Amino acid sequence: MNSINIVLHEPEIPQNTGNIARTCAATGASLHLIKPMGFTVDDRKLKRAGLDYWHSLDITYYENLDDFFERNPLCNFFCFTTKAEKTHCDVVYPSPVYLMFGKETAGLPVDFLTQNHERCVRIPMRNNQRSLNLSNSAAIAVYEVLRQWGFPGQKTDGDILRELRTSSPSD
Repeated sequence: MNSINIVLHEPEIPQNTGNIARTCAATGASLHLIKPMGFTVDDRKLKRAGLDYWHSLDITYYENLDDFFERNPLCNFFCFTTKAEKTHCDVVYPSPVYLMFGKETAGLPVDFLTQNHERCVRIPMRNNQRSLNLSNSAAIAVYEVLRQWGFPGQKTDGDILRELRTSSPSD
């Protein structure tokens, strides 16, 4: 089991889920997809979208929110919503952690958010603006957790001069 888990409740847009899967591949996070989804996952569509790494990811599918919690009964989860009082930087993320996001058009169910209001966080944005894209929000959340944890397992060093000398002119 990975320490960072991204949970998508009823995702609707395949490109967002694909971008989030790429974030999972880059960071080692696990992806949890709660049905129903607004798209199907099949080899042909994934290959056409350039998601040839999909099958190497740690992905779990669930029939619904109840199924998710039955299979992850004691998970430490945080709900990302524009309705939260706390920001995503106001909490200390435990390990393992589950970062939950709702569908693009409606977010997480209001009754679920109400029941778990102490676990709700938001990413600050300007007033009266549309929400951030789902895949951007997931990336912000994952990298805040990684920052708090000191970026374990991530490449954090770089030598730009060496890399520029060894890269080809077409890079």
